[in-house]
This record gives sequence, C-alpha cells and structure tokens, in this order.
Amino acid sequence: MEIRTLRYFLAVAREENMTRAAEQLHVTQPTLSKQLKSLEDELGKKLFTRHSFSIKLTDEGVLLRDRAEDLVAMADKIEKEFVSLDDITGGELYLGLAESCQIKYLAHTIKSFKEKYPNLRYHITSGDTEQIADKLDKGLLDFLVLAEDPDPQKYEYIEFPEADIWGLIIPEEDKLSAKKVIRVKDLIGLPLFCSEQAWLDAIKKWAGNKYTDLHLEGSFRLSYNGSVFTKEGLGYLLTFDHLVDTSVGSGLTFRPLSPKLETKIYLAWNKYQTFTPIAERFLSCFANAIYNKSQLGTTHPL
Repeated sequence: MEIRTLRYFLAVAREENMTRAAEQLHVTQPTLSKQLKSLEDELGKKLFTRHSFSIKLTDEGVLLRDRAEDLVAMADKIEKEFVSLDDITGGELYLGLAESCQIKYLAHTIKSFKEKYPNLRYHITSGDTEQIADKLDKGLLDFLVLAEDPDPQKYEYIEFPEADIWGLIIPEEDKLSAKKVIRVKDLIGLPLFCSEQAWLDAIKKWAGNKYTDLHLEGSFRLSYNGSVFTKEGLGYLLTFDHLVDTSVGSGLTFRPLSPKLETKIYLAWNKYQTFTPIAERFLSCFANAIYNKSQLGTTHPL
C-alpha cells in the first residue's frame, strides 16, 4: 500500500466524484480508477458505493479514510522534518492546543522565537484534550497544551504560570447575572452547556454529591459555540474566564464558581520523544520564558 495511492483514495473520498478528484490530482480518470480498484483488491474490501453522479464510502471505506488521514499526515510531517533539518533558520513545528487564555504565553514565545528563526513554520491543531492527545500519541504533533494533569507515565511537561478560572456564562439580562458568584445550588434545574471532558471530570468533582442534580443540556468542544447558544437563551455555559466576550454590551456576563474552581495548564510531549532540532530549540525557549515568568512572582512557579 503506497502513500500515493492513499492520497488518491482521500481525494476521491473528499470530492465524492471521480472526475473532480482526477482533476485535483492532475491524473487521468482511468488512472485514478485503476489505482482505487487495485487498492480494493489489495484490501479485499469494497471501499466505495458508486451512484449516478457521486461516490460514497462504505463502512470499510470510512475506516480506511480515518487511518489514511493519519498515515498521510505522518508522511507529510516526516518529509517536511527531513527537508528542514539543514535549515538553521527555521523548520516545522506541530502543536495541539486546548482552549485556554494561557495560550498567550505560547504565542508570545513563538513570536520571540520566530524573530530568531524567521523560517519557522508552525501548524496549530485545536480541540479538547482527547482529540489532540490522540494526535500527539500517534506522532502527528510535537507538543500538546493540556487542560488537565498530564499522565507522568506518558508525558514530560511544563506547567504554565497561571491557572484558568471556571465560571458561568449568563445572558446579560438574566437574574443570575446579579449574583457575584455561582454555587452548585444555583445550577440545579438549569440547562447547562460544557465540554464533555470537563463535565465528567472538573465539574463532577466540584459539584460533589449534587452532581447528579445537574443537567447537561449539550456539550461543546469550543466555548465560542456554547456562548452563541447561551446568548440565544438556550442554556448557560460552564467554561474558563476570558474565552468568551463578556464585555459591556456583549449580551453576556461571567460569574466565577464558588467554591473557586481552577484548572492548571501544561505544555506536554511524549516521554521518550525524539525532537527535530527546531522543536528542541523551541522547548528550550519556552522553558526559559516560563522560568523567567515564575521568577517574577507568578503563583505557579515552574
């Protein structure tokens, strides 16, 4: 099974049309059809169901698409890494980011780092911890920003200098916005939005024996999307402070939870990872930046 054949397969899966896929790949349609037929023969499974004007994936095709995307991404990453090995002014850096206002420290480091290595090219993948940790474990990322305690058996890590504060996003005119803090009893009976990961972990621990009285109306991986539903009056969003616009006139307010709930943020990488030169230099730069920040008196020293 060749990477080129997998690229052909992914193009057809994406376009759902043989002609468009062939044009995109700059190959003839007969050549593309032959490659896909060869792939089906090799795997012994039918990958597509052909209709009059479109092509749909079979269940086996969906499975191959998910695997092929990772394989092709890994091949691209390896190729770019080797091309950049001799480039002393830059290279490729792959990061997976959870939502957090602490990303500002990472962005600041990248800005400073890029001044020294102007040919740095960085690739950002965003999502919840489950999504991006899977990519790190598969070798598709160099670093991961985690919004939970890292597994020390799997990862090395650096703690960010601050913690994120949990609270409730409330429509501006809602009576709950008059409260200075939000307690568990205030949430009972309300339709709540939250990331599924946080609902099953941080919020569960915070709510204690009242957790089963809370109602998760819907789960969101991105706080912005949850805030849109909140503004429409569909529920209330549990999230970190500073992720959603709650300024005057925004239509939303933020109230911290009580007792106070915080989440520490970490930059993590696989424990026995072999870094490219640019990734190794970046890690050193970030560690120094965080150390210097902690020396100035932040609450969570490195």
